[in-house]
Amino acid sequence: MNKNKEVLIGGFALFSMFFGAGNLILPPFLGKEAGTSWLMVSVGFFITAVFIPILGIYAYAKIQGTMYDFASKVSPLFSAIYCFTIYAISVTLPGPRTASVAHEMAIQPYFSVSSITTSSIYFIFVFLFVINRAKILGILGKFLTPLIIFILVCVILIGIFSDTESIAIGNFENPFTKGMLEGYQTFDAIGAVVIGGVLVISMNYTKENSFQTKKQLITKAGLIAGTGLLLIYAGLIYIGASFKTVFSENASRAEILNTLSSATLGKIGTQILSFLVALACFTTAVGIVTGTADYFKGRLKNSKKAYVATAFIACLLGVIIGQFDVNYIINIAFPILIFIYPITIVLILLNSLPEKLSAPLVFRAVVLTAFIFSMPDFLHYVLPNAKFTKTLLILPLSSYHLSWVLPSILVFITVNISRIKNAN
Repeated sequence: MNKNKEVLIGGFALFSMFFGAGNLILPPFLGKEAGTSWLMVSVGFFITAVFIPILGIYAYAKIQGTMYDFASKVSPLFSAIYCFTIYAISVTLPGPRTASVAHEMAIQPYFSVSSITTSSIYFIFVFLFVINRAKILGILGKFLTPLIIFILVCVILIGIFSDTESIAIGNFENPFTKGMLEGYQTFDAIGAVVIGGVLVISMNYTKENSFQTKKQLITKAGLIAGTGLLLIYAGLIYIGASFKTVFSENASRAEILNTLSSATLGKIGTQILSFLVALACFTTAVGIVTGTADYFKGRLKNSKKAYVATAFIACLLGVIIGQFDVNYIINIAFPILIFIYPITIVLILLNSLPEKLSAPLVFRAVVLTAFIFSMPDFLHYVLPNAKFTKTLLILPLSSYHLSWVLPSILVFITVNISRIKNAN
């Protein structure tokens, strides 16, 4: 196969993996709130929703291992706990959120059906597909993503060239940071860690390619995927800012996307997009539950019972949590994400660096630092009025929920300098 064709195929595969339908509700909301600051918001969103996840794929291309290998340099125990935590988060937040998005976009506007009914029926079908590992989802996936992209490109282009009012001033004091934190809600860095290893292995291209050649091909594919995601996300943020006056003041994220598609494509276009997004959400939910069930099946000696039990528990959690509206789930997710994302970002960055800068000692020190200094951000969010959490505001960048950044960098530099001195 021609190498350029291999790169394109890999790029589209990566794009499809990160292009979660549930994520589409995030950029237009950011644009609405950012207003004239839409570009700074886009840059912040790009870092955590595109750059870090794509870097995660590059890290997997380097280590050619599993998620367990991704964190094993810290310690085997830490790696096991981290894997369990990531899978637990996957089935309790992004999985159920797909049902909530499907309800708000495809069911609620057209049918008088309660959210608990939607989530129940939704996850009954998810369970059936997971147990039977239906191949139809793979076939649907090949057509769903291109169709959604086509419709979104139409929405963006029509929105850009529409005669709208001048972009209003936004509501964000720190648009760059808001963009970064909203990027956490895509869960794409976690997605890179969860299925990045599997995808890299499946992107094995041809046997005659050397390890280095494969790494280069995967890197180029990542650039293609990242460029596609950047253009789609930035376009949605921009038209969200452009159509700010069209939205109701307290419009939800799903309502904003529906309003945008209605304003640009009309009623029929909105209905088609809603249906496609709901279907794509369903395939995402099946993928999350299947991946989680596979993990626990593998940890428990390939037990079929463990697979079924995990799938059942995951779907039951999906029914319970998925009945809530999207904004509620996002609010629940935020404190958990500001705790787990720093550790995930640090692991991705360290696995991307040359071996001489990322020895096991460096992994342990930097990950521990990120863990310790992400706690103040977590506590300050869940207990904002407690006296001891107010004192944590003295930490640099704590008001932006980024107090882990500078200590992690300093520890990384200090430990590496110490190692170099000891080696000499």
